[in-house]
Amino acid sequence: MSPTGLRPRAHTFRLLLGDQLNPAHSWFDAQDAGIVYVLMEVRQETDYVLHHAQKILGIFAAMRDLAAQLKAAGHRVRYIAIDDPSNRQSLPDNLAALMAHYGAERLEYQQPDEWRLDAQLRTWGEAQAFDVLAVDSEHFYTSRTEVAQAFQGRKQWLMEHFYRRMRQRHQVLLDEAGEPEGGAWNYDHDNRKPWHGTPEVPPDGRPEHDHTALWASIQAAGVKSFGNPQAGAFRWPLNRAEALACLNHFIATTLPDFGAYEDAMSTKSTRLFHSLLSFALNTKMLRPHELVLHAEAAWRAGRAPLPAVEGFIRQILGWREYVRGVYWSHMPGYEERNALGHTAPLPEWFWSGDTRMRCLQHSIGQSLEHAHAHHIQRLMVIGNFSLLAGLDPAAVHQWYLGIYIDAFEWVEVPNTVGMSQFADGGLLATKPYVSSAAYIDRMSDYCGGCHYDKKLKVGERACPYNALYWEFFARHEPVLGRNPRLTMVYRQLQKMPPAQLKALRERAESVRSDLDAL
Repeated sequence: MSPTGLRPRAHTFRLLLGDQLNPAHSWFDAQDAGIVYVLMEVRQETDYVLHHAQKILGIFAAMRDLAAQLKAAGHRVRYIAIDDPSNRQSLPDNLAALMAHYGAERLEYQQPDEWRLDAQLRTWGEAQAFDVLAVDSEHFYTSRTEVAQAFQGRKQWLMEHFYRRMRQRHQVLLDEAGEPEGGAWNYDHDNRKPWHGTPEVPPDGRPEHDHTALWASIQAAGVKSFGNPQAGAFRWPLNRAEALACLNHFIATTLPDFGAYEDAMSTKSTRLFHSLLSFALNTKMLRPHELVLHAEAAWRAGRAPLPAVEGFIRQILGWREYVRGVYWSHMPGYEERNALGHTAPLPEWFWSGDTRMRCLQHSIGQSLEHAHAHHIQRLMVIGNFSLLAGLDPAAVHQWYLGIYIDAFEWVEVPNTVGMSQFADGGLLATKPYVSSAAYIDRMSDYCGGCHYDKKLKVGERACPYNALYWEFFARHEPVLGRNPRLTMVYRQLQKMPPAQLKALRERAESVRSDLDAL
């Protein structure tokens, strides 16, 4: 209540979700005393999957930062903290109470990027007596339906086709004749080098925050999490200014070597030459257009090579927009797909990193410590093992969604269920992304000093990837045997002596029967 005893009137409430932290949205172009912006820390969002401590801490801290910015700019803000006695711990319940308390006649919200929230707010809004309006988040290059429209009537969707159209449409890395700079659309073949210690990895350009007090309040509220919160030295950007500084640091110091080593892995560096901008980007502190324009400008100024710049832009303008389109085209239900019928539970060491497999020990340990791992660690180490071992793709999806600070369902589900686990039956990936130990050894230093021998296929000391790889294809031949991209694999299987295949099957079955012991 106000000091006069009257209700604090407002005609409109505008809801901001934890991944809608863009202070440059057109909502904020003008101040209106009748508009109240509301941000909420709710158990609905902390508890729908078990999250990494840094993910909860980072989103809450960034929400609080934006609320302070909006207040300083003259906007009215209602912030509901996790431990606020009035917090009903769900979006609809809090909104209903606020709308009644302020006498508001209109609710506006930016379209959520997760189907779960979009459906919840839309269904709830339709049942209200007041006006409810969903507006665009003003973030992406494309609409939700644009990718589906582009591939309408096609049996196979290919990101490369979509990416080329995006380059042409937005005039990115094109010469005066409208052709791709350098004569090629894709320089992926130049971006597959292992890293042996040189060039030197640039210093970490991210800020450092002390959020021990906030973390204490999160714990006191009973929010469950896993992983290291690093609350006293939190290293993720929490507002647009910090995110822009991180972008500038990446372009100036790291982008030149990003391309060559984007697939490399090393126990000597958790970052290598990756941007670590995904948290800021996926919470909308940064816009994808900014990353693309900064990267292209660096190449045109001679400050970064074309393969590095093209590879980085392809991830943003191509892959990121593409998987969002795939997500919205196939939800709801995409996250439950299981084309290969895998049902094994996650090993216990997914929550501790305590395994003798050095590649997984490092990749999972890094994820638990920093809430981050780059795409090859996620795809070709953790995801590769999960698929070969037959882990339940829904459980793998929930683990990925929880552990990574940049993971929101619209981007994580296609990458995990589709690309990593092939659970969509080949909609996103033209073949399963699996390998034996050879690929991991080629792209990393993980195999050196491992308990298991990368060269052995059978026996207790044989690297589990080797037998699992061949047994995976033998087991799934009825589904995968006619895939033209797997012709060579099945030719090798057919040439394999029965005794050798039997030994591989036995080793793989032994591994899969006791994953916790690895």
